[in-house]
Amino acid sequence: MSDLFAPMMISAHGMRAQGERTRVISENIANASTAPLTPEGKPYTRKLITFKNEMDKQSGLNLVNVKDVMEDKKSDYALKYMPDHPAANAAGYVKMPNVQMIVELNDMREAQRSYEANLGMLDQSKNLMLRTISLLE
Repeated sequence: MSDLFAPMMISAHGMRAQGERTRVISENIANASTAPLTPEGKPYTRKLITFKNEMDKQSGLNLVNVKDVMEDKKSDYALKYMPDHPAANAAGYVKMPNVQMIVELNDMREAQRSYEANLGMLDQSKNLMLRTISLLE
């Protein structure tokens, strides 16, 4: 019977990982226009999520898990001209977050599709189990 539960376990871990990815992307989108309070302050820094495959010793399956949620140190902060803002420098520019909405929306769409693919696999596994049970009756 464990062979029937393996795809469900793999899909459930995939859904959990994509749910966490969606949470991180949502946080980036929510803070996309968060400026610092002072000229010396640091704006919100975009977060990235990484995954890893781990062998589950109990089931013997390779499962995906979240490896790390880290700040994006490679992207540059945007400068926006807002001379009246309290965080504006001497030239009137405010350092804004390094979040690009088009990138975040594409990442969100990809996470949603991956989640839906795992959900579809979970549904197929459930249907296979139900058919097996009905054949055994």
